[in-house]
Amino acid sequence: MKFSLKTALAATIALSLSACASTSVTESLEEVTTSNFRSEQAQARDQYRHPVETLAFFGITPEMTVVEISPGGGWYTDILAPLLKGKGTLYAAHFPADSDVKYYQRSLAGFKEKMANTGAYADIRLTEFSAGTHHNIAPAGSADMVLTFRNLHNWYMNGDEQAVKDAMRAFYTALKPGGVLGVVDHRLPETRDAAKAKRSGYVKESWVIALAKEAGFELAAKSEINANPKDFADHPKGVWTLPPSLALGDEDRAKYEAIGESDRMTLKFIKPQ
Repeated sequence: MKFSLKTALAATIALSLSACASTSVTESLEEVTTSNFRSEQAQARDQYRHPVETLAFFGITPEMTVVEISPGGGWYTDILAPLLKGKGTLYAAHFPADSDVKYYQRSLAGFKEKMANTGAYADIRLTEFSAGTHHNIAPAGSADMVLTFRNLHNWYMNGDEQAVKDAMRAFYTALKPGGVLGVVDHRLPETRDAAKAKRSGYVKESWVIALAKEAGFELAAKSEINANPKDFADHPKGVWTLPPSLALGDEDRAKYEAIGESDRMTLKFIKPQ
């Protein structure tokens, strides 16, 4: 009887500590996301991208070693960098320096400028990533978490399924056993023809899960944090028809603004112990 009471007490304490830790991290995330460090334009998209809820779902803590894949202009980096600064480590796996793609060059140059002139970015470790060629995103087995936001569809469109498989293997290599891969991407309905929708920017959730499992990951959880039931994922210019791109300009602008940003899957994978 004493043993069972001790066990129950230990379990209660563990749950209480876990809840306190979760609350603390959420508070830290809310503090970062609402700070003056982030622009009003960036914060306006929080209603669609739900950064606090998404990062909390993935289980991030300020002490982690985190790899952000293809951070672009730094929308999520503006949250991750101050959150991890002084406690954890952030790798930014940006576009390769040897790329001849002008957009990649401009994006990387802008990010490097932020690293040089923005205090929160000072400790970021810059690495290179390209789904088909550059995979050394962090030392093998060093990362607690790898995060990729709205990238898989680009690798699939610009290459093929093999490019996504190569990316998944790179993530797996960088993570510690027990490490987390967090994936957010535009979601294609399972009943839709994936081949016909390849250029749409949407991919099937089942396809992403299958490729992650093929790389060795286990699916830990799914969330509807970033779901948008108004998005039927069939638009004249693909996902870019919707905000923030609004690729049709003023044509049916009110209609697409009413839909909002895309319906997105939010998947948490684990590298097995």
